[in-house]
Amino acid sequence: MTESEKGLCMLVLRPTAAEPVRPVDGPLTARDAIRAAEAELGHVLDERLSLARDTDPVFARDVAERVTAFVRGGGKRLRTAFVWSGWRAAGGSGDATAVLRTGAALELLQACALIHDDVMDGSPLRRGGPAMHVDLARLHRAARMSGPAGAFATSAAVLAGDLALAWADDLLAETALGTPCGQRLHREWQEMRTEMVAGQYRDVRAQAIGAADADEALTIATLKSALYTVERPLALGAVLAGADARTLEALRRAGRCAGLAFQLRDDLIGTFGDPALTGKPSDDDLRSCKLTCLLAIGLKLAEDSGDHATAADLSPGEPPPLSDDAVRRMRGALERGGARSAVEAKIRRLAAESVRHFGGTGAGPVVRREFAALVERASGVAPEHTGEAA
Repeated sequence: MTESEKGLCMLVLRPTAAEPVRPVDGPLTARDAIRAAEAELGHVLDERLSLARDTDPVFARDVAERVTAFVRGGGKRLRTAFVWSGWRAAGGSGDATAVLRTGAALELLQACALIHDDVMDGSPLRRGGPAMHVDLARLHRAARMSGPAGAFATSAAVLAGDLALAWADDLLAETALGTPCGQRLHREWQEMRTEMVAGQYRDVRAQAIGAADADEALTIATLKSALYTVERPLALGAVLAGADARTLEALRRAGRCAGLAFQLRDDLIGTFGDPALTGKPSDDDLRSCKLTCLLAIGLKLAEDSGDHATAADLSPGEPPPLSDDAVRRMRGALERGGARSAVEAKIRRLAAESVRHFGGTGAGPVVRREFAALVERASGVAPEHTGEAA
C-alpha cells in the first residue's frame, strides 16, 4: 500500500466530529462547513429517529436506530464538502442552511448506496464493523427468530437502505421547497439518483455476463460513483448559489475528473489496501471478478503486450467466488503487468485536470485552494496544478 493510500484509508475511518453549531450567516472555511453540516446531519437524524419511534418502536429499534448509527459512524463527508465547494465557486455567501442540509441529504443517500451495495456484493465489513446485513443476521440469531438468518438479514437490510433513501429524499425536498432555486435543485437530485441506479445495474449486469471491456468499466465507474460523489454534489451546491451555465459546465468537468480519480483510487484500495485501515475487505472485487477499471486496464495491457500468462491470471477459469490462490495470482498480475502503476498515473492526470477545470469557474484563490485540497483527499494525490482554466 502506498503512503497516499494509507492516508486516504485513515480518512475513511476517521469520523468528522459533530459540533453543536447551527448554520450561520457569515464566511466559513470548508472545514467549518463540514463541521456545521455534521451538526445539521445530527439534528436531522434525531428528528427522523423520533418519528420512527412514534411510528413503531420495534421498527425503530431494529432498523431506524441501525441506520442512524451507520450514518453517524464514519465516512469522509466528501460529498458534503463538494456541495460546499460548488456553492462557494458559484459565489455563494451568507446563510448556508440550504447548502448544509443538501450535504446532509447526500450523506443519507450514500448510506443507502453502501447498505444496498454490501448486500449485492455479499461484503461482510463496512467502516470497520459488520455490514448492515451481517449485523441484522446477528440480530436474527440473538432473538432466536425462525427461518434462515440470511434471508431475513437481506430483506431487512434492503429496507434499511430504503429508509435511508426516504430520509434523504424527504430532506432534499424540504430544502428545495424553501429555496428560490428549488426546481433546479430537485432536477439535479432526480438525475443523480437515476444515474446511481443505472450504474449499480450496469455493475451487476457486467458480472453476470462476464464483461471485461475497458469502456464498460469506465461507464460503470462514472455512473455508479464519479457522478454522485463529486460532479453532482458540485452542481447541487452551485445551483443553490444561482450559478450560470458557464460556471456549471466548468464544475461538471472538474467533478467528472475528480470523481473518476476517486473511483480509481477506490479500486486500488479495494485490491491492495489493508482492511485494518480501510474497514472493508481487500479482496472482494477480485474474488467476485467484479469489472473495475483496474482489472480492465490490467487485461488490456496484458493483451496488448502479448503477456498471455498475466492475462490468464486475470481471467481465471473458475467461477466466482475465487479461491485464495486465484485472488493472490490476480493481485500479483495487476502489479507485474503494470496496471497498478498505470492507474496511479491516470489518477494524477485526472486530479490535475480537475483542478484546471475548476479554475474556469473564476473562483478566487482561497476557494481554488480548498477545492484542490478536496481533490487530494478524494484521489490520494496532490494535484500538480493550482486551478488555471483548462
